[in-house]
Amino acid sequence: MEMINALGRRKSAVARIFVTEGTGKITINKRDLTEYFPSSILQFVVKQPLALLDVAEKYDIKVNLQGGGFTGQSQALRLAIARALVKINADDKKALRAEGFVTRDSREVERKKPGRPKARRRFQFSKR
Repeated sequence: MEMINALGRRKSAVARIFVTEGTGKITINKRDLTEYFPSSILQFVVKQPLALLDVAEKYDIKVNLQGGGFTGQSQALRLAIARALVKINADDKKALRAEGFVTRDSREVERKKPGRPKARRRFQFSKR
């Protein structure tokens, strides 16, 4: 297997990954996964597609992560990993799709409108 690359996005985070055969090391921006995402929940989110297909120890993943916050970044990475696994073996797509890992979550932050305190919030209204 040669190097496989994939892209995952979520909110304003972009994850570009390169998957090679290896021992299960995940390197994000030249740092280890546990160092980059100290929270075990985020580490779990990233590893979900690998755990589902039971291939966590088979591939080394190099990641270039930009933009967004830690939640968006972890979910962008999850999507990228799922897409790479589908590229490696197309038969896995059904299992990943059932868990919702190949769906791009298109929800973005709505912009703030003029004359409003937030995107949809209106200023307090009182009749008197």
